[in-house]
Amino acid sequence: MVARIMIGKNIRGILHYNEQKVTEGSATLIMASGFADDIKKLNFAHKLTRFEHLTSLKPSVKTNALHISLNFHSSEKLDDAKMQQIAVAYLERIGFGDQPFLVYRHHDVSHQHFHIVTVNIKRDGTSIDLHNIGRIKSEQARKSIEEEFGLIRAESKTYHPEPAIKAIDPEKIQYGHLPTKRAIGNVVTTVMNSYKFTSLAEFNAVLKQFNVVADRGNGESEMFRKKGLLYSVLDRQGNKVGVPIKASSFYSKPILKRLERKFEQSVEKRKPYRDDLKERIDWVLNRYENITKQSLITELQKSGIALVFRQNEKGFVYGTTFIDHRCKTVFNGSSLGKAYSAKALKEKLAENDKVKTYLAKPKRINSYLKPHSEEKHLQHAGKTNFYNLTVSTTTDKLIKDLLDPEYTGYAPSITSKKKKRRIKPKQS
Repeated sequence: MVARIMIGKNIRGILHYNEQKVTEGSATLIMASGFADDIKKLNFAHKLTRFEHLTSLKPSVKTNALHISLNFHSSEKLDDAKMQQIAVAYLERIGFGDQPFLVYRHHDVSHQHFHIVTVNIKRDGTSIDLHNIGRIKSEQARKSIEEEFGLIRAESKTYHPEPAIKAIDPEKIQYGHLPTKRAIGNVVTTVMNSYKFTSLAEFNAVLKQFNVVADRGNGESEMFRKKGLLYSVLDRQGNKVGVPIKASSFYSKPILKRLERKFEQSVEKRKPYRDDLKERIDWVLNRYENITKQSLITELQKSGIALVFRQNEKGFVYGTTFIDHRCKTVFNGSSLGKAYSAKALKEKLAENDKVKTYLAKPKRINSYLKPHSEEKHLQHAGKTNFYNLTVSTTTDKLIKDLLDPEYTGYAPSITSKKKKRRIKPKQS
């Protein structure tokens, strides 16, 4: 189980997001605790009033809204009752058991998960401390719940994080209708909130993985000048299909102005993940003497990395982009180093794959020589070890001579000096 905690200053926005999901048919309210009416009788106004009454008790606390998602492995199938039990247990463990809360089960991604909406102001007007709540309380709660309910542990080898986004099937989209907007909105919002990218091109590199693209229009158009943005669905060939939708019409407001702030923030946020990404790319490249383009892409995918070759209209490849779905980061090849640029990778590509074959271990020879790394340490078969005597493996003739039983070219013996006889002085 993976817990994600988002702290905010606007309970209305968090509530509206989940209620909108319900209206669209991609979420269901499965639990309401701390509300006077029956769950079926609660409308948006009732829910909002309950939360705002509490936040009004301590207006000095501006950060007072909590939006939590608990995510489960794709192999786990939980019914509503089990999710309700987990939600109650989790909130009790993080100190929110007595707070009013709503639980929404979402159906918009490939794995099962639910969202919790609540506030941190109590009925007596005091507040619950949110500082480091994820590290201090949530992690302990997550681990104990995994054990109690028999869930797959987030840090176990069997837990493989998957992109929490469903790629849009262009053949099933009803262009110009609500399902189109909802499908695009799910992809855009999740990518914008989860991935770290530093340009519109990098943002689009991720969106295209899920058959969506953001378009500013022609460089001379009015839309481009006013920094407008349209989102469209892509077909299997990467062509825009259907009616494009304005960025401002989505509830998450993925407009260019907000994205540009995200670009600046991501420059520093993605740095800690750079070396790990390079190591995983190197691990793939170092296994092959020759590798085809498709094999390189496939092998990287096994490590959670998507490789995009950027090319112009004439098909000329001028750049590379690496999308790390595991760490949710995006890097152009040039940002990682020359070895990951389009030019360097094209030089490694070939028509056929050839996995590197390492030299087989030499057959055991009945001698006192044992191979040891690049230099072979001479060791006696018995107890005597000649630690200081080494022979280079680069000189075949020397090795052959040393292995020859009739070879007599041993190191010259050191002749000891004749000990002078001490003459005793005569006694007078």
